[in-house]
Amino acid sequence: MNNIDKYSDKEWEELASLLSEKSADHVGLLSRFRAEDKYDTLQKWNDLKEIGNDMEIDVDNAWEKLSSRLANEVEIIPDKQRFIRRTFLKVAAAIIILTGVGLGTLYLFSSGALTKNITVITDSTQMNHQVTLPDGSNVFLNRNTIISYRPDFEKKGRHVSIEGEAFFEITPDPYNPFTVSAGESTIKVLGTSFNVIAKDPESSIEVFVSTGKVMLESGGGSQNLIVDPGYVATISSDFSEKKLNTNPNYISWKTGKLIYNGQKLDVVFRDLKNIYNADIIATDPEILNQPITTVFDNEPIETKIRIICVTFNLSYQKDGDTYRLEKK
Repeated sequence: MNNIDKYSDKEWEELASLLSEKSADHVGLLSRFRAEDKYDTLQKWNDLKEIGNDMEIDVDNAWEKLSSRLANEVEIIPDKQRFIRRTFLKVAAAIIILTGVGLGTLYLFSSGALTKNITVITDSTQMNHQVTLPDGSNVFLNRNTIISYRPDFEKKGRHVSIEGEAFFEITPDPYNPFTVSAGESTIKVLGTSFNVIAKDPESSIEVFVSTGKVMLESGGGSQNLIVDPGYVATISSDFSEKKLNTNPNYISWKTGKLIYNGQKLDVVFRDLKNIYNADIIATDPEILNQPITTVFDNEPIETKIRIICVTFNLSYQKDGDTYRLEKK
């Protein structure tokens, strides 16, 4: 899964064809894959082909079953079909390559290894998308975030998994603790609100607690932290720390409010990029050093840019998601 983004959709399809001996082209791609692969995938692939080699594998039928299953089990945000299709094409290709075409997929279905989850995915254009869980807890997803939970959410424990960034507002229930899997770590809460950043499943996660308390535990249990309100904690399998949050704009992507008290425009531009995924370029480095004291409260990004330009006698040009500022 960690190698998914190293290859394009077309390259995954070509790799699947090469490994299933449907194509002899692009052997250079296979050589590259073997050189970068640390999981001995080719050997596992050959071992899988020896299992039940008297069975006739219908690849097309297996793919249809896989895509149909995914379609029935994933809640897709309206008008975002292209992003979802791209994501699951990569995942499906990875499954095919790692487990064997057809045989591995059928085994996963018949054994129940693919549990039926409710999954919500946001793409690069979505921010602050609200998901209300069955217990009434609310989760606000930032861009490019995935959250997943079981349909029997409350019956078998309140548990969700997340990749990306999200803000949680948890409904208190002392008899049914709420847990979040983020990367290789676990967050345990009773009733609280907190922000989670888990961009890379194998790296550290970061948690900011707004209200209540949470307990963080690394994947192997070697690191544990109790985090109080106002603190930011970072934890991984071999490292943990917590410190008081001094950034008033830490969760501005969620609140929509930005507060500045003498910070330089360079800081403002970085915050705007983080929130809106927009690049703001200053043609003169002196622009970046200008201090600003103001409060932005849920205005569109272009309104913020205009306010900055009026304040510092600047003009701007917009090209897509890029704003170029210069002195008048």
